[in-house]
Amino acid sequence: MESNYSIVVIFLTLNIREWANQIAYLAIALVGLLVIWYFNIQFMIDHGVDSEWIFFNEIYVNNASSSITNDLFTVAFVFMIWSFFEARRLEMSNWWLYMGLTVFIAIAFSLPLFLLMRERCLQQLEEEELLQTPQAASMQ
Repeated sequence: MESNYSIVVIFLTLNIREWANQIAYLAIALVGLLVIWYFNIQFMIDHGVDSEWIFFNEIYVNNASSSITNDLFTVAFVFMIWSFFEARRLEMSNWWLYMGLTVFIAIAFSLPLFLLMRERCLQQLEEEELLQTPQAASMQ
């Protein structure tokens, strides 16, 4: 009986920690979306809705902005490669969605959103694994 109790305690502890991670990832994704798009909208108000070329010219206006821009492009590229293999490994569907969000919305939104969905996938896999253990089968 004691071993069954310990499985339940471990399961509940993991669940609370994983839910905390998921809430944190969701909050970061929303902050990333709102903060980035606040400034994108301000830029569009100042330069017009069809201002993509102006935007891309201004991100390379000096060495500091060029450094940050290239840093973010590198992070986005690494994220795309890593998330492709991670999504395949975990059999996550709709991997391409995160790439579209990265390119057209912001990596500040797509990366934490991917981590949220990855965490949910890992949680589901752990729950399925716990149900497959011999002790869990004996509880039924």
